[in-house]
Order: sequence, then C-alpha cells, then structure tokens
Amino acid sequence: MALDFAGRVAIVTGAGGGLGRAHALALARRGAKVLVNDLGGDVHGVGGSGSAAQQVVDEIVAAGGQALANGASVTDFEAVQAMVEQAMQAWGRVDVLVNNAGILRDKTFAKMDLADFRLVLDVHLMGAVHCAKAVWPHMVAQQYGRIVMTTSSTGLYGNFGQSNYGAAKLAQVGLMQTLALEGAKHGIRVNALAPTAATRMTAGLLPEDVLAQLSPEAVVPAMLVLAHEDAPTRAILCAGAGSFEAAHITLTQGIHLGLGEDVDSQLAQRLAQVLERAGERVPSGGHEQGEVEVQKALAARAARH
Repeated sequence: MALDFAGRVAIVTGAGGGLGRAHALALARRGAKVLVNDLGGDVHGVGGSGSAAQQVVDEIVAAGGQALANGASVTDFEAVQAMVEQAMQAWGRVDVLVNNAGILRDKTFAKMDLADFRLVLDVHLMGAVHCAKAVWPHMVAQQYGRIVMTTSSTGLYGNFGQSNYGAAKLAQVGLMQTLALEGAKHGIRVNALAPTAATRMTAGLLPEDVLAQLSPEAVVPAMLVLAHEDAPTRAILCAGAGSFEAAHITLTQGIHLGLGEDVDSQLAQRLAQVLERAGERVPSGGHEQGEVEVQKALAARAARH
C-alpha cells in the first residue's frame, strides 16, 4: 500500500518538469495538496514562464487532486516568502518542503567564470536556505515538518566539470545536518536525496536504453520516504533506476601522535593508518570529532603516567 499524505500540504520547487514534476504528481496522488513552484527558465537558469508549473497543476487537478502554481525564483527571498504565504492562505499549513530547484553551468574550474560559480550556489544553496527559512516558523508553530534537500553524487563524490554544482550540492548536506539537529525538538525532520535520473540536465549524455532505466519516477519513492511522517532524519538516500543506497560522512579510528616538531613526518609515514576505514563511525554531530580527539589525548597522557 502506498504511503499516505492525506491532509498534508507540500511545496515542491523546480516542479515544472523532470524530477520535481514527478515528485509533485506522486505527492498529489497520495493525497497531499501541492504548491508547484517553477520559475520556468531553461536548464541554465535563463528565462522564466509560469506555464510549466501551471501544466503540472492542471495534471494534478484533472486527476482529482488539489494544487496551486507559483513562479517565484528561489533566489528571491521575498518571492519565496510570498510563495509560502500563498500555501498558508490556501491551506493553512505547510508540512513538506522538497528543495528540488536547480540549474547547471558546467565548465572546468580553470575555464569557469566566477559569476557562473556564484549563480549555481545562489540557486541550489541559497534557494534551499530561502525556502527552509520561509517554512521554518510555520513548521515550528505546528510542531511538524519534513524538509528534503536535493544533493547529488557530484557533491558527495565529485564530477569533472561541475565544481560549482558539486560545492552547492554538498553544502546542502551540511545545511541538512544542522537543520535536522535544530529541528528535532520541533518535530521537524530534514533529509537529503541524491538522485540519478534522466532529465533535461542529462539529455544527450547517455544512450537511450540507459536513459529509459533512469526515469525520474524511479527516484520518487526515496523522496516519499524522506517526506513522510515516518521519515528518518539526517539521512542521505541515493536513488536511481529502481535502486536505493545510503551515503554517510564518516570518521575513521585514526591515531594519536601528540605534539612536537616531527609530528608532520610521523603523520606522513602513518597516513595510511589514519585513512584506514575499518571501524569508522558516523558522528551524531560535529562535536564528536573533537570529543574523539580529546579522548585520545587523555588516553595517551594516562598511558605516559
């Protein structure tokens, strides 16, 4: 039986096509009222039209669902605030935010104009910040919220020619980590989705038979799990072609070398030991790194005495 979103209100950004459209349609089919946001620009973030969002709204309404269109740019905080107010005025709450809006400006770092670097950061990272900031007080007030960031394998693992995109996408994971901690006491759960899907951004890059496997719809179940009332928090789910994985940012066991003039040479000689992944852990928060290091220092001091 499909996950139930009856009575929930969801905002999906960049939902005029591709992955965002699939997210919006799936949420609506499961009972959510959906605000469909899309600037209507091209894959590079150029131009704008409300027709893409309206077409998805029309699909949802034709199928018996409830939806509204919105053409705000996620880079404009005032417009984003108005978008959230639009959902609040219509439906009285916002339960789910799916930060999906994004653009590409691919070039090698050496050839990339800094304006293209900043714009990608502005859309992906600040767009997610603007939307989360706008929904946050409403989610705190109702003591419930689900926020899904859209990260990427490029952010997690790198991809040639996408330094701007990768930086923006991993930054969303960092945002997710802290918002999940701060939202916990308010019933707000925050997660990240790393999709592999054939959209306008992948057109022409892969063979047709491979693209057929990489439908946006194959990613949607992971989004639904992360947006549902039973969602985890601080999870990074990877999804594509019907497969699902989890990514983790881990801390190895490491070694204690203490202080001294030759610690650099010792570290260089024993670097493989520091990089050894056996027994690595997933810290519950940034404080754990410091705690681990202090514990090692105290243990080393106790061993000397």
